[in-house]
Amino acid sequence: MNKTALLIGSGIGGPVLAMALQKAGITPVLYEAQTGSAEFVGSFLNLASNGLAVLRSLGLSADLWSDGFPTPRMVMFNGAGKALGTVSNGRVEADGTRSITIKRGLLHRALRDEAVRRGVRLEVGRRLVEVLGTTARFEDGSEASGDWIIGADGLHSRVRQLIDGKAPPPRYTGQLSIGGVAAACDVAPTPEEYRMIFGRRAFFGYSVRRSGEAYWFANLAADASAARELPKPALKSTLLELFSGDAGPACELINATSDELGAYPIYDMPTVPRWHRESMVLIGDSAHATSPSSGQGASMAIEDAVVLAKCLGASSTPFEEYERLRRARVEKVVRYSARVGSTKVPGPVGRFFRDLFMPVGLKLLASSKANDWLYTPVA
Repeated sequence: MNKTALLIGSGIGGPVLAMALQKAGITPVLYEAQTGSAEFVGSFLNLASNGLAVLRSLGLSADLWSDGFPTPRMVMFNGAGKALGTVSNGRVEADGTRSITIKRGLLHRALRDEAVRRGVRLEVGRRLVEVLGTTARFEDGSEASGDWIIGADGLHSRVRQLIDGKAPPPRYTGQLSIGGVAAACDVAPTPEEYRMIFGRRAFFGYSVRRSGEAYWFANLAADASAARELPKPALKSTLLELFSGDAGPACELINATSDELGAYPIYDMPTVPRWHRESMVLIGDSAHATSPSSGQGASMAIEDAVVLAKCLGASSTPFEEYERLRRARVEKVVRYSARVGSTKVPGPVGRFFRDLFMPVGLKLLASSKANDWLYTPVA
């Protein structure tokens, strides 16, 4: 007998899960709280090779992420311009798949549109309020019933709250991420790589496409409220001050960017004690949000989606099996990302030891197999 899953949230994990559930013979319905498209101004993400491999396993065409560009390696520098080393950003799969950088909004829209094209029902303006048994109630007074209710509703998940009212809140990492895209600049292209600069006062990363379009981001120590309180012009002037005196093109790229900057406090979820209860279960950031330092947030949600779909289609205890297969991996990624993030904005003493020992550490990570555990696609 056909079963139905109600998917709360249609970011990245939700549409991928919907398509994976179809493959498992389960009917998905997507519910999205927002009525308009999310713009994600200045926001882009790393879609790692393991996440791309999973998308291909669902029969998704590379045309869906054709706006992205390959970034399979990262070259590290300190604020004085000294090269610290190079590390891989993912693996090169047998079919040539490599990690890419893509605007977040474009990827969201492409995955959602493809799910709808495949026959998935999408209902917008449906903000979840409560769950009674297998019935979801929404803010507009409407209801929907299904066999399972799956929270793909992100960092501030309502489904997580309903599963466990005592669930810990997201943890602020103490860092703010500011990003932008310069449509045209005079900085030389950086084919297939990111340049990462550990500046004296903040961290800067950038990649310049052959077309001259530059994607950049900065991480700086800040109060969580700074993203909401600082107007865009103030963000730009703050960044220019932070990176003045550092080697590299940070100030040039910031100046070449319009005021369309995205500023986001960085949170993570080190552990969520309960992933499921009764008919409800969590995937992606709702269960294990990771900081962007590992470049794995989107890929972990994508992996969750295919694993959960397989468990729902084949296991007599699907939620337990899903958690068994996923918890250790994703929590390891969250810890790894937190460690990487902590090196970005240390004090003067921390900078000295970081710059002293990082070249040695990066030599160990230079091998394509050094982080195989991170980039090996799920089965």
